[in-house]
Amino acid sequence: MSTVTLDSLQFVLRCLLAVFFFGAGITHFIPVVQRTMAAMIPPGLRFTGFFGARGPVVLVIFTGVCEMLGGLGLLWPPTTGVTGVMLVIFLIAVFPANAFAARDPLRFGRAAIPLRTRVIEQVALIALVVLAIL
Repeated sequence: MSTVTLDSLQFVLRCLLAVFFFGAGITHFIPVVQRTMAAMIPPGLRFTGFFGARGPVVLVIFTGVCEMLGGLGLLWPPTTGVTGVMLVIFLIAVFPANAFAARDPLRFGRAAIPLRTRVIEQVALIALVVLAIL
């Protein structure tokens, strides 16, 4: 495959991932989704400290901002590499919430993607991010 073709494919992949991450980040600000995501945070990862009972919601908002910035960062060439690395770390960091939700499909409904499926999706997404930044 020629370099031009590979560069073009990576650019398209970065654009698609940017739309995906930015769109996913926006959903963190929809109240119904926000409540579900806050409930998905495992008890051991909840913090109350400065934010009190709103700690999980603050964490959901923070992760939404991270996703939106990650989407934008994939599009700006000077930050593409570091953004990709940060998105991989992010995807690993949010996995415990997805695993927690997977254990309780009655409580989390569609958000409770079966664990095996979620692992495959997460690994595939990480692989796409890595491919997009190489």
